[in-house]
Amino acid sequence: MSILISNATLVDGTGSERRAADVVVEGTAIAAVTAAGEADPSAPGTERVIDASGLVLAPGFIDMHAHSDLQLLAEPGHYAKLSQGVTTELLGQDGLSYAPVDTPTLEGIRQKIAGWNDDPQGFAYDWRSVGEYLDRLDAAGPCGRIATNAAYLVPQGTVRAMVMGFAEGTPTAAQMEQMEDAVRTGLVEGAVGMSSGLTYTPGMYADTEELAALCRVVAEHGGFYAPHHRSYGKNALAAYAEMIGLCRDSGCALHLSHATMNFAENKGRAGELLALIDEALDDGVDITLDTYPYLPGATTLSAILPSWASSGGTAQTLQRLADPASLERIRKDVEVNGSDGCHGVVAEWDTLEISGVRNPALGGFVGRTIAAIAAESDTAPFDVFVHILRADSLGTGILQHVGHEENVRTIMTHRSHTGGSDGILVGDKPHPRSWGTFPRYLSRYCRELGLLTLEETVHHLTGRPAARLKLDRRGLVRPGWAADLVLFDPRTIADRATFDQPRQPAAGIPYVFVNGTAAIDGGKPTGARAGRALRRHPDGKTRIGKTSI
Repeated sequence: MSILISNATLVDGTGSERRAADVVVEGTAIAAVTAAGEADPSAPGTERVIDASGLVLAPGFIDMHAHSDLQLLAEPGHYAKLSQGVTTELLGQDGLSYAPVDTPTLEGIRQKIAGWNDDPQGFAYDWRSVGEYLDRLDAAGPCGRIATNAAYLVPQGTVRAMVMGFAEGTPTAAQMEQMEDAVRTGLVEGAVGMSSGLTYTPGMYADTEELAALCRVVAEHGGFYAPHHRSYGKNALAAYAEMIGLCRDSGCALHLSHATMNFAENKGRAGELLALIDEALDDGVDITLDTYPYLPGATTLSAILPSWASSGGTAQTLQRLADPASLERIRKDVEVNGSDGCHGVVAEWDTLEISGVRNPALGGFVGRTIAAIAAESDTAPFDVFVHILRADSLGTGILQHVGHEENVRTIMTHRSHTGGSDGILVGDKPHPRSWGTFPRYLSRYCRELGLLTLEETVHHLTGRPAARLKLDRRGLVRPGWAADLVLFDPRTIADRATFDQPRQPAAGIPYVFVNGTAAIDGGKPTGARAGRALRRHPDGKTRIGKTSI
């Protein structure tokens, strides 16, 4: 049985000019792509005809920076991503995720990134290895698998925690070998690369030499390195240069996560970053990057702490927050010196907005900045900061209002750019990028501002990231390729998620297909869960199905 999508404006993901076309879907794949009107709607086996007049047909969007690691399993409807046309996500970001782990490490990771993913009661973490986690994605429950396809990065911070714990330290030769083996095993089991979170503990304790050793392992297996590097604020260019240098030296491909230039000192300096990247690209270094089309970032409130204060994990951090001497040292780092957790910049309390809390007693703080809470209570902002951290056991999410529009626009036009939401799906008021990133690219920056053409925008969101992931016959609209597809109205597509009401689906996206199954039909979710784990195979291509180990 087949589905005919007729009279569509096809934008195929290659960057080529749009054209009128009919597309036939059979099972999980695209069976035919013809000129509009050439496909026979009465052909035997045609189960359904969708008249796509006035609609653009494109490959499903690929989210190159997703934090859906747990929510894909715990909240399988996954409407936030499906409703904006996303059919594939890259998980394991920022050096912190749930595989590979042993049981003690898993407990620490669950606490550490609850602000990103929640930590639902009664949830079964019935995996430990990367391969077992990918198996779980492929067998999510009796109603089907996961809602979108998902690829995975080995998280370097989690690997370090498993081998060395959550404290500072330089690895011994034996520990370094253990970390290399853990990364190697994750890659063999299907991961597409490795991530780091170098403003998050414990990943940030790794020096360049340690990271380069791991990158050499990634390079041997044809993967790429996706770092959240050491600073997006003070000395941001030096932090980018470190990542480019280690990948140049190790031979590892580089994908710069949520690449931007934030805080006051970097206003208008995006061109300097792109000059660094262009020089490396011209020298043959393999570099791509992703961005989200918004100004504020999102993270956890505990990320603002200096790294020494977070050493050892949640319990130790809370002890330091209760110790007067440690507290004064933290205050000096955060308010005077510039915390390394805050990108080397002094905390600006009016830029830190509470987006989610785990302790219901703190619910009144959501949507308000630390500065506003402090002013209302006639309390020092630092004391408010500490109170929330302690009362919420470090589980608080924040928005950080430190971005610059000119930097966002400059970077998204670069030849290596792809789209990534960096979407945190949990919390009372999560960042609207979780629901609006991809339609926002197509509405604000394509249709309204003309910064990119329609063909360029779709290429940035589909074909280019598919090439970085080395997806096998996925990411373009071609016969024999996977039927991950989105149909949208180029005149009305728009992000409706706002900072006040962030959980709003996009407008103008009536159909989304994942592996040939309609996930959004007539603008409404079908409940279908046709996504699959995508694993890197020994031939270098990323596809469904277990790797041969």
